[in-house]
Amino acid sequence: MLTVIAVYMFIGIFAGLLAGLLGVGGGLIIVPLINYSFAVMGIASQHTHVIALGTSLATIMFTSVSSFMAHHRNGAVIWPIFAHITPGILVGTFFGSYVASIIPIGMLKIFFVCFLYYTATQMFLNAKPKPTRTIPGLGGNSIAGGIIGIVSSLVGIGGGSLSVPYMTWCNVPIHKAIGTSAAIGFPIAVAGAAGYMLNGLGVEGRPEYTLGFVYLPALLGISLVSVFTAPIGARLSKNLPVTKLKRCFACLLLVIGTQMLYTIVTA
Repeated sequence: MLTVIAVYMFIGIFAGLLAGLLGVGGGLIIVPLINYSFAVMGIASQHTHVIALGTSLATIMFTSVSSFMAHHRNGAVIWPIFAHITPGILVGTFFGSYVASIIPIGMLKIFFVCFLYYTATQMFLNAKPKPTRTIPGLGGNSIAGGIIGIVSSLVGIGGGSLSVPYMTWCNVPIHKAIGTSAAIGFPIAVAGAAGYMLNGLGVEGRPEYTLGFVYLPALLGISLVSVFTAPIGARLSKNLPVTKLKRCFACLLLVIGTQMLYTIVTA
């Protein structure tokens, strides 16, 4: 068991760095790596991918706090946007976790791969918004939050891959979009993790050491490390060229998406 936790601690290093650096929560890395670790360890379950999604969101509860506190100290969190978008986030994420627990697992994996490719494309294009566009008020942000919450729950992420593009589309400066996205990741993670835990209780065929659809060794190992590496990523995001970093991250997403697509096709 200690070896298993050590493996997840290694994953937590990169998850935390990405959470702080790009405000993405780390789920885009955590979900496929948990799937891969289950295959390597010989853990067979029809619920593997759903457990990876639930566990990813549970770890983001801890990572996002460490990340957004570091961004807050740098003055990079816009709290009024956070307050307006959170109600929609909570409703959308909890609903999304229910949908993920009942739809066919193959469909869920295909959705995740498509999302990876979509996110990578958006990062490569780095399209500039109209200069007159501004962030909406409570109503518009709540609707946007609901959409971000549903998608985030279905793919097990903290929402940064949607909330950062959304805010930059509304002409929020990129560093503040990343910082605010890190804060938005917390309500997404809380609602999503709660949904996956509740919807997984009593379900047959889950592996040992799971609470609902959350795998506790992965939660422990990843969270122990990511809370320390997330502030490092936040400090880096303040000084490094974010555009180039986003394009490097897009390459990583394409590799991960292609790997997952290969496993779906050859299964």
